[in-house]
Amino acid sequence: MKQEKTSAWTMKEFVDVISTSKLSIVVDDDDEQKDKKITKDLQPYFAEKEVEDVFLLIKGEAEGEEIKKKALKEWLLNVYNERKALACSLKDSKTAIEELNRLSSGVIPIVIIIACLLIMGVLTTKVLLFISSQLLLVVFMFGNTLKTVFEAIIFVFVVHPFDVNDRCVIDGVQMVVDEMNLLTTVFLKYDKEKIYYPNAVLATKPIGNFYRSPDMGDSIEFAVDISTTVDQIKALKEKIEKYLKESSEFWQPEHSVVVKDFDDVNKMKMAFYFTHKMNFQNYVKRNARRSDLILELKTILEDLHIKYHMLPLQAQLIGLGLPPLPR
Repeated sequence: MKQEKTSAWTMKEFVDVISTSKLSIVVDDDDEQKDKKITKDLQPYFAEKEVEDVFLLIKGEAEGEEIKKKALKEWLLNVYNERKALACSLKDSKTAIEELNRLSSGVIPIVIIIACLLIMGVLTTKVLLFISSQLLLVVFMFGNTLKTVFEAIIFVFVVHPFDVNDRCVIDGVQMVVDEMNLLTTVFLKYDKEKIYYPNAVLATKPIGNFYRSPDMGDSIEFAVDISTTVDQIKALKEKIEKYLKESSEFWQPEHSVVVKDFDDVNKMKMAFYFTHKMNFQNYVKRNARRSDLILELKTILEDLHIKYHMLPLQAQLIGLGLPPLPR
């Protein structure tokens, strides 16, 4: 399976093989078997010289761990999704180029005819004035349309801030690029609602792109009781640091746990800043990892007996002169 000739559909067949077969991909301790990291089931799909490079991309190999079927399946699904997105992006780019080709095919012959007539001396001053007046009329009628088309061409082929399946943020709303055309782009919201944006309008807006972003940061804010000691906060930081090291395949080691402020003289507002080993293109996976981290933080707080207590409320009962209720 050559890399330059591998299609998304071939990768899908490969994923199906991994999903349905019982593969055993392990790193053997025997010196003779140490370099044999792929079974006969995978031989038709990988060249022997590419095995090392491929397996380094699968999580677990960098730490010298065994490569499990789950890790291999997840990696193959990611590769398949990326190739599928690339195929869709190339298809939409081809569509946009074809639309531009049809547009230029109608303009260029007219320009060539006028140039030929000028060179041959057929056009007189009166004819040129007539053509110029007609051009001015066309510009007056379709000036805004021509401007929109020109801005859309620059946006799609020069700026090109996203591709198909990229997760973007526009006007504070997260959307996934579903289709790109010469004049419009179609987005999908979280509820699968389609939003059509003119490219000329998108050219005037700031656009965030999760897919092209590096590993992205996140934060969790929480509150602890004012009676929490400095030693407890220190122990909290140490346990969080230990957890991030143990889960190094998901989290970057750089993090920060800070006390932000006091509130109502009964609690301290704290914040935990951390960095994923991924961007937020796959928002479901991001939310799942963040949820696991919140649960782990909850467990740590419980182990250290760090709690938060509400201020006592004083209640006063005032008699309204009503007769007592019958017993």
